[in-house]
Amino acid sequence: MATVKLVLEYDGSRYAGWQRQPDQPTIQEAVETALFQLTQQTVTVVGAGRTDSGVHALGQVVSFRIDRDWTPHEWTKGFNARLPEDIAVRSAAIMPDAFHARYSARGKLYEYRILNRPERPAVERGYVWHVYKTLDPDAMRQAASFLVGSHNFTSFEGTLTENEDPMCHLQQLSLDQQGHLIVIHAYADRFLKHMVRTIVGTLVEVGRGKRTPDSLVEILAAKDRTAAGRTAPALGLFLMRVDYDSPAGSLTDRP
Repeated sequence: MATVKLVLEYDGSRYAGWQRQPDQPTIQEAVETALFQLTQQTVTVVGAGRTDSGVHALGQVVSFRIDRDWTPHEWTKGFNARLPEDIAVRSAAIMPDAFHARYSARGKLYEYRILNRPERPAVERGYVWHVYKTLDPDAMRQAASFLVGSHNFTSFEGTLTENEDPMCHLQQLSLDQQGHLIVIHAYADRFLKHMVRTIVGTLVEVGRGKRTPDSLVEILAAKDRTAAGRTAPALGLFLMRVDYDSPAGSLTDRP
C-alpha cells in the first residue's frame, strides 16, 4: 500500500467546503470521484484543513492510502485530467506509511484579502472582501499584536462545533497594505472553526473605529463568541500552505 500526498489548488466559490455533504458539491467529493475514475477503487481522502463553503486554497494538502505503485508524476497527471477546472493538483509525493495530511501537520498559513476602496470590484469580486469605508491599517496591526501567542480562542470560534480544545498557538498575524488591497496573514499550529474569519471581522471593526485595538485583550479573556466582531465573508480567505516535518525517503513530484 502506498501513502500518497497531494497539494491542491482550488477555487471554492461553487463548493460547500472541503468535507463531503449530502446533495451539495464539495472538494472532497470531487477529489474522491476523480480518484475512483483514475483507479476504479473507492478510497477516502483526508484533508489537512476542512475549509468552509466558499473558501479557496493554493496549498491544501490531502493524503490517502491505495494499492497502486505509481510515480508522483503519474498521480499528478492522472488527477488533473479528471478533476474539474476549478480544482488542480499542484504536486504529489509518495510518503512514509505514518503520514497523515491532518494529524501530521505542524502549521498552516492562511491569507485573507480585503479590498478597501469606495468602488466595488469586478474581476476580483469573488476573491476579496470589499470594505468601502476607509480602514486604519495601523490600528488593525496594533490590535493584531494582542492575539499573537498561545491563547484560548473561544471568542473567535464559530458555533455548532464539536471541538473540545480551544487553545491555539498563533505565531503570525500580520497586515500588509498594497494600494487599496489589505492582506492579512495568519500562521498557527491549528485553527478553530471560523477563527481566521472572525479575527478578520473583528480587526475590520477596529479599523473602522468601532473598537479600540486594546479591546482585543478583553475579547480573548471573555471566552465568548458574542464578544468578538462579525465573521468575515468566506470569499476573501485562502489556505496558502500546510507545513510538515520533512520525512526521510519521501518522493516528490518530478516528471
